[in-house]
Amino acid sequence: MTEEQSARFDYDDDSVAVIIGSGAGGGTLAHELTEKGLKVVVLEAGGHLTSEDYVNNEWESFNQMAWLDPRTTSGSWRVARDFPNLPAWIVKAVGGSTTHWSGATPRFKAHEFKTRSTYGRIDGANLLDWPITLDDLAPYYDKAEKKIGSTHRHGRPALPANNNYKVLAAGAERIGYRHYATGPYGTNAEPYDGRPASIQDGFNFQGDKSKAKWSTLVSEIPKALATGKLDLRPNSQAVQITHTAEGLVDSVLYVDADGDLQRQKARIVAVAGNAIETPRLMLLSGSPLFPDGLANSSGQLGRNYMRHTTGSVYAKFDKPVHMYRGETMAGLVADESRHDVDRGFAGGYYLETIALGPAFLASFVDPGAWGPEFASLLDDYENTAGLWIVGEDMPQESNRVSLNTNAQDRLGLPVPNVHFDDHPNDSAMREHAYQQGSLLYEAVGALSSHHTPPYPSTHNMGTARMSERPEDGVVNAYGQTHDVRNLFVSDGSQFTTGAAANPTLTIVALAIRQAEYIAEQMSTSAL
Repeated sequence: MTEEQSARFDYDDDSVAVIIGSGAGGGTLAHELTEKGLKVVVLEAGGHLTSEDYVNNEWESFNQMAWLDPRTTSGSWRVARDFPNLPAWIVKAVGGSTTHWSGATPRFKAHEFKTRSTYGRIDGANLLDWPITLDDLAPYYDKAEKKIGSTHRHGRPALPANNNYKVLAAGAERIGYRHYATGPYGTNAEPYDGRPASIQDGFNFQGDKSKAKWSTLVSEIPKALATGKLDLRPNSQAVQITHTAEGLVDSVLYVDADGDLQRQKARIVAVAGNAIETPRLMLLSGSPLFPDGLANSSGQLGRNYMRHTTGSVYAKFDKPVHMYRGETMAGLVADESRHDVDRGFAGGYYLETIALGPAFLASFVDPGAWGPEFASLLDDYENTAGLWIVGEDMPQESNRVSLNTNAQDRLGLPVPNVHFDDHPNDSAMREHAYQQGSLLYEAVGALSSHHTPPYPSTHNMGTARMSERPEDGVVNAYGQTHDVRNLFVSDGSQFTTGAAANPTLTIVALAIRQAEYIAEQMSTSAL
């Protein structure tokens, strides 16, 4: 499918649903709504890259796909020092960051929807129970896993084990872990849903030319276009959501590919621009009726930014591992994803295989390092195994996305500033995970291990969080804003807490559930 096969709806058509963003949330919502017969306009800030456009070269691909619009960073997190202009590593293109994701699809656990009840009061953490439970989301997790084709689920076969995973699994076994596997992942082990089997090419972060990995680009967007109900508009940067005197949204202003300002009328608007651009747009859409930002009567818009507690452990062996062969991320250990305060922190984390190419490893393994020790990390590349830590970080009101009026983007608008400080719980979890990662590798003969600091954020969550009470958050259990009934948030921004699991599966499940709600509300004229 190409954008030329897109439907075209009039700018004045106020019956359409306008979705801002085409990633895991926006792309899935577009497909689900068009299948239900609704007319949908998707405004995507980036271009329409396809598998033919992708290049299997790390830096060239990064510059082709990444969201490189200016952003600023503050806070004590190390990313502010190492990558001050790149707080997040996400994609600006049709399909959003699903074209860059690793494909990991674990579910949230029951306790992770009830962290305030389970963890109790943690100083400095703005914990809140979700207004939904695992039981509420379970049927939608089923639908999301079938949509994505998650391995190890619903009869889907597992991906083969590459060397990086074999080292991880052997070490996990040696230190007493029991819950490790090559999935679940959203990359096909055999052909499924029109996508081929993985060719084990190791370029998942570069768009996946083979289309074996699920993304909204190769799955949801083409399916939505096939209904004749999707008007896909790439290179369309939303700049303001407008509303009526009664406080209902009625249009989206955006700058098109030619640099012209357009206004698309709307019956409903769903914002799915990732947890940085979503609050930014809603803050930019402030008005006399919404002086602190659209739908921000709670003051929580932009706050409670989460990015997962991360880091990596790379270990050197006396024989080649060739971690880069096979899938980039090819398996995980789940034993530490439990809640067990005896470890010195609340919540849990996963250990997941990761393989960076030499160029990215040089950039991320120890930013700013120089000299023989750093050089040896690269010299030993073929003998290196690697894992990534993914853990629940604490929501904090002070961790936030705000407008930096001292810096402007190409359109003259304030850029988002991302402020983040690790909570002591985050730091304790990371240190525990570093220790366990090193122990795991030492158990299978590692000569040494290196602890890599967090990369720019790929999991961005929480800046328009779900809440039961309007004063505690921005949206309700369906991602519908408390203040504006025809305005929705459809991405990871709506997460009340971050859990330990990679967020994409949950974003997709929530989008499927949200689409059902929107269609039902429209059918009864409640929207």
